[in-house]
Amino acid sequence: MKKTADLYVRVSTDEQAEKGYSQRNQEEMLRKYCDINSIEIRNVIYEDHSAKTFNRPKWRLFLANIKKYKNKTDLVLFTKWDRFSRNAGDAYQMINILRKLGVEPQAIEQPLDLSIPENKMMLAFYLAAPEVENDRRALNTFHGMRRARKEGRYMGFAPVGYVNRIKENGVKYIAFDEPEASILKWAFEELSKGIYNTDQIFYMAKEKGLKTSRNNFWRSIRNPLYCGKIVVPKYKDENKIYVQGQHEALISEMLFYKVQDVLDGRSKKYLPKSVTTKPFPLRGFFICPDCGKILTGSISRGRTKYYPYYHCSNGCKFRMNAEKANAIVIDNLKRYVPLKELKNIYTTVLAECYRDQTKDSFEEKTRVMNQIADYDKRLSHIRNLLSANQIDASDYRDMKSEYSDAIYRLEQKLSVIGEETKDIEELLRIGVENLLKLHDYYENNKWTESRQLISSIYPENFTILENQFRTTRVNEVVQTIYFINKELEANKKGIKKNFSSLSHVVAGTGLEPVTFGL
Repeated sequence: MKKTADLYVRVSTDEQAEKGYSQRNQEEMLRKYCDINSIEIRNVIYEDHSAKTFNRPKWRLFLANIKKYKNKTDLVLFTKWDRFSRNAGDAYQMINILRKLGVEPQAIEQPLDLSIPENKMMLAFYLAAPEVENDRRALNTFHGMRRARKEGRYMGFAPVGYVNRIKENGVKYIAFDEPEASILKWAFEELSKGIYNTDQIFYMAKEKGLKTSRNNFWRSIRNPLYCGKIVVPKYKDENKIYVQGQHEALISEMLFYKVQDVLDGRSKKYLPKSVTTKPFPLRGFFICPDCGKILTGSISRGRTKYYPYYHCSNGCKFRMNAEKANAIVIDNLKRYVPLKELKNIYTTVLAECYRDQTKDSFEEKTRVMNQIADYDKRLSHIRNLLSANQIDASDYRDMKSEYSDAIYRLEQKLSVIGEETKDIEELLRIGVENLLKLHDYYENNKWTESRQLISSIYPENFTILENQFRTTRVNEVVQTIYFINKELEANKKGIKKNFSSLSHVVAGTGLEPVTFGL
């Protein structure tokens, strides 16, 4: 009786490129075999998919077809067993499924009569050889990529803010992709301030032109690649390490770890998320004087016009006209606005004040060095415990990894202690210039910028009680400007004043560099 066969022709893209496999050549060989052996061809299946599993589109359709139309075909033919499968376990299982359906698989260049038990040994060899080849190729690729990471090379598709490039000699690298790189750098800087939460920064960045998803943005701000580091993951007895990348860093390590501290909750708390509209620029900062909760805002309709109000909720009846509240806050802010013609004097006095009040840097450096020494002692101790067989090797690796990460972060912190004072005059100059823009922000409806200034000037929320502005604390830099303004007002001939002495009237609360972004 003449047999019927389906021809299975498979080639993956990489095989066709590297080894020259051809679907036309396989089909020609299979048709010639069927012609010589008087086998009728029912169908030809063309597959362009890897043989690592049987989760292949065309194979699934073929299997569904022979289950639906049983006894319509006797054979499924292919050139070699690696065209059928490159996984021995899956191949044996599929052979049993085909046999139950009355279909016999056969490789025309490696024919085997599977009814003979000894031939199963040859089948095992034919199936295992391509699987071993796959595993070896995968292992070589893995070790090659790991070695490249250890050398500081970034592997794969460039993350947001970078783009893949190729040098003239064929070496691949990643470079900045503008304007997204600048926007992402801005996002890191804003996150480090702890003023807005991550979602708010993400949507602001989207408005500036950042093209990425929310989840990818979260992954990006946790990725040390942006501060120039490449992560080499833990493998067997090798701990996870960070190496200096060959690419150009987008931000400094100090800024990256500041952001991580904010995200981990070890720094300043976020301001509450709020929607800022023109009548309510204070929403999110203004607290109820009666119950202490954050006030919201809404617009009430009168007979002839609409009236905006800040008001409380949840049973509290406090409310205040928004225009009146805004005016009170603006009047209070005016006392902190520098005099434009004396902006250089402000910078000089503030810089002197900052230097006087940052004498604790040495103590901070000593404290960090003591922490590093403590972790070094811990590492030495657990090594002694391991050598005395008092702890397991796995416990030693876990503790060593934990202590090593802590030491690495402390060393990074130590390397940047004192660097914040390098450009203090320039930072102060920028801060004073931004304070001079305060009225412009309000008058030109730049609500986002004005909110950033408000949050910088008043680190804690404020309220208005009996038409008087009340707050628990004012930013030390603007408080210094207030003292300078007060001294100038007391001495109308302040041009002849020795301005360096003004720093001595400032309360010794300490100036924080993060406030210089005013």
